[in-house]
Amino acid sequence: MSTATAAPADLSGYEPTGSPIWLEALFPLDWIALHASPVYYGFGVPRGHGEPVVLVPGFLGTDRYLIEMHEWLKRIGYTPYYSGIGRNVDCPELLTQRLLRTIRRAHEETGEKVTIVGHSLGGMLARAAAHRDPAIVGQVVTMGSPFRSLRAHPLVLSAANFVRSNIVRDRKRRHDVKQDCYTPECSCGFVRALLDLDAVEPYGTAAIYSKCDGIVDWHACVEDDETLNNEVTATHIGMAFNPDVYRTLGRLLAGGRGVEVGGRKRAARG
Repeated sequence: MSTATAAPADLSGYEPTGSPIWLEALFPLDWIALHASPVYYGFGVPRGHGEPVVLVPGFLGTDRYLIEMHEWLKRIGYTPYYSGIGRNVDCPELLTQRLLRTIRRAHEETGEKVTIVGHSLGGMLARAAAHRDPAIVGQVVTMGSPFRSLRAHPLVLSAANFVRSNIVRDRKRRHDVKQDCYTPECSCGFVRALLDLDAVEPYGTAAIYSKCDGIVDWHACVEDDETLNNEVTATHIGMAFNPDVYRTLGRLLAGGRGVEVGGRKRAARG
């Protein structure tokens, strides 16, 4: 895999996505389609056997955003966990540390390797956390996560810069911010993990992306190895409740039990 073209903490380095952002107004159609689909009720999807799955929300989101997916995972036989990171607006390094605590708890409670499923920025947090404790991770699945290079719609960048400036201002008042935080020179564990795309990890990876994504550039959301990429038809916001995504995720989760996924044969769990 190639190295990222911009430092993950450098919001000014983002480039606009090529898809119109108005497509995101159609995200309620994803929700409607999900509830009309047999997949949502567990039909035609491989069933789990209690394997732990940690769900990570995207930028500005909380765990409540992934309630539909959490309950669906329970219905089809998995042991889902919310991320426990709070609202996804804080320093990515701090959020990664919180997420790692949840991953370790899921591993301890189930005795099995953990699958981490992250949406958008949540997928980047998932990759960073897995990189930090790879022995307890079985698979990382990203959904619309621009882990290759940070490119998003200008409106999203404006929101990210606004949040960033408020965090930095608050931390400076508390003398709790490093000089290079939120700059291209930042070298925290989160940034180092995302820049190290060539690292060979013992866990599987899979990327779910959509060319209808109106928030991030889908080119930044895919692996060099095309067999690891899974295209769906969904808005960026609607990936959390889209039947194509759920169908794909069900297949990828089943791949953790020895099914061929992305060109990698994974060992059976438990």
